[in-house]
Amino acid sequence: MKTKYIPTLLALALIAVGRMQADPAAAPVQTVAITATDTLRFSVTEIDASPGQTLHVVLTNETNMPKDTMGHNWVLLKADQDPIAYATAALSAKDEGYIPKALAGEVLASIAILGPKETGEVTFTAPTIPGSYPYICSCAGHSMAGMRGVLIVK
Repeated sequence: MKTKYIPTLLALALIAVGRMQADPAAAPVQTVAITATDTLRFSVTEIDASPGQTLHVVLTNETNMPKDTMGHNWVLLKADQDPIAYATAALSAKDEGYIPKALAGEVLASIAILGPKETGEVTFTAPTIPGSYPYICSCAGHSMAGMRGVLIVK
């Protein structure tokens, strides 16, 4: 009698293990360390993630120049957002840290402006819809000069 329940219990256990492995939220947090320098480039220009995966981005501004001259931030935008249009709007948002409040709905995650040798970080959940999500430094013209990258959700 006891043996007839063992295959059922074994099947349920295997299903449960399979679901845990397929659940991206159960995956370990992916930490991405990015440096920003005077060259107006991020050291990491592509981040790969699974839908719903937890990401921890750490940005370090390696410059020696003053924050007003060479401050850097990190802004992750929605997939359908044009990074150049966002950066253009950010030019007039210096008092808002170059993250325009009027466009807050377009931002998925961000790190505030960092001065020389400062580090900032943000932890967020990757979008559940696969696609390409641009990230930029929205400080005065930095994105237009090439300071951008993409989060690719597969």
